[in-house]
Amino acid sequence: MNIAHVRDPVTDMEGAVPDSADTIWAFTERDAQRARDRGWADQALAILERDLRRSADTHLLRFEGHRLPGITLYLKDESTHPTGSLKHRLARSLFLYGICNGQIRAGVPLVEASSGSTAVSEAYFARLLDLPFYAVMTRTTSAEKIEDIERQGGRCHFVDDSGQVYAEAAALAARLGGIYVDQFTNAERVTDWRGNNNIAESIFQQMQGEPHGVPQWIVVGAGTGGTSATIGRYLRYRHFATKLCVVDPQNSVFYDAFLSGDRALTGCTGSRIEGIGRPRVEPSFLPQVIDHMLKVQDAASVGAMRVLSRRLGLRVGPSTGTSFYGLCALASAMVQAGEEGSLVTLLCDRGERYGKTFYDDAWIAAQGFDTAPYEAQVERFLDGGAF
Repeated sequence: MNIAHVRDPVTDMEGAVPDSADTIWAFTERDAQRARDRGWADQALAILERDLRRSADTHLLRFEGHRLPGITLYLKDESTHPTGSLKHRLARSLFLYGICNGQIRAGVPLVEASSGSTAVSEAYFARLLDLPFYAVMTRTTSAEKIEDIERQGGRCHFVDDSGQVYAEAAALAARLGGIYVDQFTNAERVTDWRGNNNIAESIFQQMQGEPHGVPQWIVVGAGTGGTSATIGRYLRYRHFATKLCVVDPQNSVFYDAFLSGDRALTGCTGSRIEGIGRPRVEPSFLPQVIDHMLKVQDAASVGAMRVLSRRLGLRVGPSTGTSFYGLCALASAMVQAGEEGSLVTLLCDRGERYGKTFYDDAWIAAQGFDTAPYEAQVERFLDGGAF
């Protein structure tokens, strides 16, 4: 039997203490490391809290660019976050979750499978905490996205095929002795859907006093599925009659999984609308908290994006176009039914990130998008016509 010789804290006499269930009073190096980790976590959380106080909440814009009697439309402008997109909320929640669970610690490298807004936002928080951050992406990722990630202090790690990003992100984290943050698995679990300034709670607080303070519909897209999971759960928890609609672009499996209930669906080539749509059903996608889904053609997403940008006087991203097209479809159904009420969707990010793609006519033509019919459809509807 191994015997540890320690001084009894009561008698101050040296004695033999068996390695049994008896209390061991000696502190080990592991205990000391845990204390250091706890101290670092306290400092890290304080940094994130100060950052949140500086950035405050995002605006809820009442959209005035329509002539729909009895209908009010709102845009939750997530582009005003410090990293310019809705994914700022997710990244912050992922970091809080990792820190409070003792996974994210001083000096630990962080790895994510992302070439877009999530990687930009996670790189931002990693930089605040002086942690190395690596984003795993395909070699075809645009130079603009790579620059955005590197501007925040992140490093880009490339693979040849999009199907490799998940496994390579996990393998890279293992090689570095780091943490695979894994947004697609953890998105639905890291946000407190009961409140704590989540996006659903923010929307309803800002809607107080509006003509229709409880929206008839909230419309969002799904990338990880975390946002729709948070909103859907919150609506049920707070007993709101608001219904949740999730829009899905072409080449994404979420819509088919919602209809069939089959979470094993794969085979799609992957969405061309950046930020939403996936070729597999992500673990964080929870169809049971969604009331309705709409499939939106890519050309319709881009057409709605361009109409909304013109009427707002600022450029929005393509995923916002997908949601806005779905919003118009639902508003049209309300108008036809003689109903009044409000609808809310998200302004996910600004269009400046897409100047060489979705706002480039030559690029649009090369993709085979014919946006003109959809632009005319949305313009006509907003002016009071049929959808």
